[in-house]
Formats: sequence, structure tokens, C-alpha cells
Amino acid sequence: MDGLSIALQPVNIMWIVIGGFLGTVVGMLPGLGPATAVAVLIPITFSMNPVSAIILMAAIYYGAMYGGSRSSILLNTPGDGSAIAATFDGYPMAQKGQAGPALAISAVASFIGGIMAVFGFLFLAEPLANFALKFGPAEYFLLMLLTLSAIVALSVGKMVKGFLAMMIGLALATVGIDTQTGVYRFTMGIPHFSDGIDFLIVIIGVYAIGEVLYNFLNIDQQKKEKKKVGKVWFSKDQWKRSKWPIIRSGPIGFLIGVLPGAGGTIASMIGYTTQKQLAKNPEEYGEGAVEGLAAPESSNNAASVGAMIPLLTMGIPGSGTTAVMLGALIMLGLRPGPLLFEQQPDTVWALINSMFIGNIALVIINILLVGLLVKILDTPAKVLYPIIVLLAFIGTYTLSYSTIDFFLLLIFGVFGLFMKVLDFPIAPLVLALIVGADMEQNFRMAVLSSSGSLGIFFSSGVSIALMILTILSLCYPLIIKLVNKKRNNKNSAEEKFTKTS
Repeated sequence: MDGLSIALQPVNIMWIVIGGFLGTVVGMLPGLGPATAVAVLIPITFSMNPVSAIILMAAIYYGAMYGGSRSSILLNTPGDGSAIAATFDGYPMAQKGQAGPALAISAVASFIGGIMAVFGFLFLAEPLANFALKFGPAEYFLLMLLTLSAIVALSVGKMVKGFLAMMIGLALATVGIDTQTGVYRFTMGIPHFSDGIDFLIVIIGVYAIGEVLYNFLNIDQQKKEKKKVGKVWFSKDQWKRSKWPIIRSGPIGFLIGVLPGAGGTIASMIGYTTQKQLAKNPEEYGEGAVEGLAAPESSNNAASVGAMIPLLTMGIPGSGTTAVMLGALIMLGLRPGPLLFEQQPDTVWALINSMFIGNIALVIINILLVGLLVKILDTPAKVLYPIIVLLAFIGTYTLSYSTIDFFLLLIFGVFGLFMKVLDFPIAPLVLALIVGADMEQNFRMAVLSSSGSLGIFFSSGVSIALMILTILSLCYPLIIKLVNKKRNNKNSAEEKFTKTS
């Protein structure tokens, strides 16, 4: 109750609304993710009350999760990694004239996922933090392996292409200094590459620039098309199809968010793949299925709340944004860890209560802005595409303020164009690049800790469970193919029998 009274103070409500709005706007801009927004605002928080400062940073964080899907749905350009899954079905919905329903369902899914995660935070912070401590390098490697195998398995009909895209992503992840040996790998003598290739540059390149180049090839045909926005709300049928995916994906995202380093990208991908595997009509996914948008939106917003648990209870960043927040909190005189709940409980409970208020404010903000946002689709292509390119270059430059990133952006833009023309799935490439470095380091640490024995990957119940899930995800397309073949044969036999009769 003390925490609620602090969160309801007018100044803190003001920071919740401002942070949520800024997060939504920043989340929409390619390359400017929540980590960048929080980092830019750190100097402002030095003069603020520590409680208000952490409330503001948290509001920016989960606000960006709401905003990231705006550009994914309207422009097929994810604001950051956690919004990639929203492009799979969100953009096809917009292309079918369902931009309004897509934006509305994504806002509601984010709201429900966020509220479920806050309740999870309230009751499960301590036990979930203890469970996360059981994850060693072997478990983290297998979790990332499961994520990659699941996203490749989703490339139905083009698994080989998905596998090749994943391998390219893993190869790109090896560029830079090896953190264990200090050896420069594949930097070609360019100092800028010593820190590796920023995955945001690849995301912006293959999605934003690649999409612009691909559409530019057909710009004359697009001019003749009339894009319909549709009603700015979802139908009863769309809600009926979405409610259970939202409810299922929220806890999944929350649990993944609790695992340090997993983040919203993995949460949204697993939320999407889980829902597709449970779907009665998986062939609709990727073509504008509302469930395929609702599930990852619920999952990634829940993950942003879950990521706060290891930060506050153990002082371990659960994502890139919480890593920035950790540094800011230390500068503000707050020491995240088990003692924080005992020494400064007002701060912790004020933050938790602010998340309830923030999610309510954000769903209102995002739904009220839907009418304005969908008007982007009415912008002529010859005006819209240069704006997207401009935003892409601005977002890229703010990452490290280097012109070398411009050349990388163009290279990956052309690469994204070829992938689209050759019908290669892009998600395995991007996800492999995001998790590749951590995946490699966790594998090597696990093998070193076991003196070279691979038995460590079968040494715990968690490891075995993750291994089984990985195998099942790879076998899933084959199982579905056999089931469909059997069903088609049965239908053919019934039709033949009917005709004979």
C-alpha cells in the first residue's frame, strides 16, 4: 500500500505517462530501442528522486515494447529485435487493409501480457529468481539452441534456406574480439569491427532498406493499389481467436524474461512458435493470422517486466536495457540485489505498482494514437520510402556515430533484397546474429567447466528437457507433413468412395 501511494503521486504519474509515450515513440523508430532511450535520459535522472527515476526508466522500457510493433505492422520495419515477430503476421494484416485491427490487438495483447507479468512479479519474484540461478552455461546454450531450432522449423517448405540463413547469422556473430582469448576474428584490419557487427544494423538493413529496395522494384504497380485501413478496432471473431494465445504467451514471455540475457526477442519468438505449433491451421501463419500477432506481442511485453526480477533481486541484468538501468541505479545510489527489498522496499513496491498504472496508460495512449498511425499507409510510396531510408540512416548513426555503419547498412540492405527475391526467411539470420555470441561463449564455458566432456549438456533435468524440446521442434515439420499426408489420403479415399457410391 505504501508503494501504491508513492506510485499514485502526481509527479510519478506524470513520469509514467511521459516515459510510456517516449518509449512508444522511440520504439517505433528503427534502431532507437529502449536501451538507447534509457541511456540518453540517464543524465536527466541525476537530478530526480531515485524512485521517480527508476519509474521513468521502466516506463520507457515497456513503452518501447508497445511502440516497437507499430512500425513492424505498418512498415514491416521492427523498431528493435523484440518486434521482429510482429512483422510475420502484423504486416500481412496491414497489407490486407487490417492495419487498424492489427494495431489495436497488439496494444491490447501487450497490455494483458504486461498486467499478467506484473502479477507474476508480485507473487513469484523470489522463487523465479532462485530458479534462474540454476541456469548455468550449458542450460543457456541449450535454451538458445532451442530458440534457433524452433525458428528454423517454422520455415515450412524452406527449412534448408532457413538453416542456411541461420548459419550466416552465426557466422556474422563471430566477427570481433574473442572475449575469452582476446583474438581478433574476421575484422579485416578494420578497428570498427573489433566490437562485432551490431545486430540492429543488420535488422534495419535487411528489413527497412531491403523492404524499400524490394518495393521500389514494383513501385509502379503499388501506385495503382488502393490500401484500405479498415476499422480501427478488432472484431469479436478476432478477439475470440486471440484471447487464448495472449493468455498462453504472457506467462511464457514472463518466464523467459526472468532468465538473465534471454530478452524480449527470444520471448517473442518462442511465444510465436509455441502458438503456431498449437494452432489448428498453422498454414495461415505468415499470411496475416491475428493469433500470430497477438502471441508475440503479449510475450515480449511480459518479458520486459520479467527482466526486472533478476535486476532487482540479484543485480543481474535480464536484458540490454536493464543492463543500462543497472548502471543508472548504481549512480543514483541504489544497489540492486536481495537486500534492496529489505533496505528500500518503498522503491521496489512503488516500481511494481507503477507498472500497473503504466500498462493502463499505455494501452490508452496506443489505442488513441491508432487513428493517427494508420494514416502512414496513405502516404504515397515515393514519399514514404525516402522517409523510411532517412529514419534508418538516423537510427544507424546513433548507434555508434560512425559512417562505417552506413556502408554496412547498405550492404545488408542489398543482402536483404536478395534474400527476399530468393525467398529466404530473414528471421533465422537475425535471431542467430542476436544470440550467436552468447551462444558460443556459453558453449565454450560449459565445455571448459567439464574438462572437455559433452556430458554436461545432459547433466541436469533442465538441460535434458531443453534438449528434448529442441529435437521435437526440429521434428515438428516432418510430423505435420505426415499428419497432413495421412489426412489428405483419408479425404481422397472418402471422396473416391462417395463418387463410387
